Amino acid sequence: MSRSTRDTVTAFLETVRSGREPERAGEFLAPSVRAHQVRAAARETIDRSPANYTEHVAEMVDMFGAFEFSVDELLVDGDRAYARWIQRGAHVGDIDGHAPTGKQIETVGSAVYRVADGLIVEYWIQQDAAGLAAQLGA
Repeated sequence: MSRSTRDTVTAFLETVRSGREPERAGEFLAPSVRAHQVRAAARETIDRSPANYTEHVAEMVDMFGAFEFSVDELLVDGDRAYARWIQRGAHVGDIDGHAPTGKQIETVGSAVYRVADGLIVEYWIQQDAAGLAAQLGA
């Protein structure tokens, strides 16, 4: 595939991660993607498939409703792209044991994506868990 790192990551974020068309994950993700996840002090690395990622976005929609997703920054260097975003939605589903309140909430996140042959093959993601927890506890 001849799609550039920038084009791959931009299209993935706008189409799949945004919650608009998560079922299209297979167009942007390799069959197996190494996902390095950091949330507060907890770190884990899991393997994600396009189908698994589609389910992951569906879980976000269950928690945040039809959320707004905006990318604040995208930097590309060779086969890697760094993206920082804000996700805004309503607390419509259980989040970390907090029952839905209907209140507006937002979370800030960032990730570095590694692309090979026009597909995301690995990423390192961080979420502002403390900021989200503060909103859920308010």
